Amino acid sequence: MALSSPDPKRPTLGLTELIAMTSALMALNALSIDIMLPALPDIGEAFGAAGNERQLVITAYVFGFGIAQIFYGPLADALGRRTVLLVSLGAYSLATLLCLAAPEFGWMLAARALQGAAAAGTRVIATAVVRDLVSGRRMAQIISIAMTFFMAAPILAPGLGQLILFVADWRWIFAALLTGGGLLWAWMLLRLPETLSAENRIPVRIGSAARNYWLAASNRITLGYMLAAGFIFGGLFAFIATAEQVMAELYGLEAWFALAFAGIAGGLAISNIINARIVQRHGMRRISHAAIIAFTLINVGHTLYAMAGEPPFWVFYPLLTLGMMLFGMMGANFSALVLEPAGKRAGTTSALYGSVTAIGGAILGSAIGQSFNGSVVPLLAGMAGLGAVALVIVLITEKGRLFGTGDTGPETGEA
Repeated sequence: MALSSPDPKRPTLGLTELIAMTSALMALNALSIDIMLPALPDIGEAFGAAGNERQLVITAYVFGFGIAQIFYGPLADALGRRTVLLVSLGAYSLATLLCLAAPEFGWMLAARALQGAAAAGTRVIATAVVRDLVSGRRMAQIISIAMTFFMAAPILAPGLGQLILFVADWRWIFAALLTGGGLLWAWMLLRLPETLSAENRIPVRIGSAARNYWLAASNRITLGYMLAAGFIFGGLFAFIATAEQVMAELYGLEAWFALAFAGIAGGLAISNIINARIVQRHGMRRISHAAIIAFTLINVGHTLYAMAGEPPFWVFYPLLTLGMMLFGMMGANFSALVLEPAGKRAGTTSALYGSVTAIGGAILGSAIGQSFNGSVVPLLAGMAGLGAVALVIVLITEKGRLFGTGDTGPETGEA
């Protein structure tokens, strides 16, 4: 299936390549986060960052990633998707070089934040390009399929990081990221069309940018699901920040940690495959509402169990995996529900959504991660509380009515 674009040099883009590009752009961010996990103890030792401080290598990247999306949105809506994406990928490579050259821990955190800020353009443009070309449940389906393939990054990334550490030091992990970013830049340069036509571009003005963000946030559905997603992402980032300490240290998995993490990421990929298959029949609301209720209940029960005594790994791991699979049922559908009313402001709306979920998720996830005390209770209680708050927000957004079918039906043409 070929999708038409307004780019005279690249008038069509195959659906398969669109999914591949979206997956690769999303995967760069997942790779930049998850490949670092096995190296956190070595990085902490190299810079004298003990205990929970080493988590900041993860949260600094996510925080920079969140803040920068606010700026990429208006730029993508004014200058077009392709130009902004190429600049952001180039900046990512430069920031990765700064990470390699960091002389102390503070500089490393600053370079990681810059790396995240540069990569933020990939998040904004990936979803905006999809929204430019398709809409409705077809958009949700494509995003879900892309997320399925992008989940290969967290499945493989910790193992890749561990393999690098077997033969070299942690700096070679950044060298691998530098190579990946360069290859992705070359692919986008050669193949990505401009998907935003000239007549739909919005000039960059502070006043107009603020107005567009206000118009995006003033939509009840966009605002509600964006805030709910921010709390849910807080649980995800809390898990990522503490995963190495919980599984590698607390449960003694050590080098087997990468395999355990891959299993959880694989569960997320499976849930996205399931979502892609059922979303056109059941709709975004029914699936995501059922998932958020189940996510909250499972984590509440898991927390109560852990408070009575540290759960054995054979109990902790399956319950945690199930909770993360339910997150997969929420992520793509919440994103699609946020973007559905966006129209030509898809870039701005995508930027606002990405910024709110990344900044909110980083702050909430870091707060939970920094409370790690050698027990799984802070992590589980944090995820349960965040799930409950997100459920309340969804209830308010939907005026107390869950499992509705008001989302758009199947779409196969252009947006």
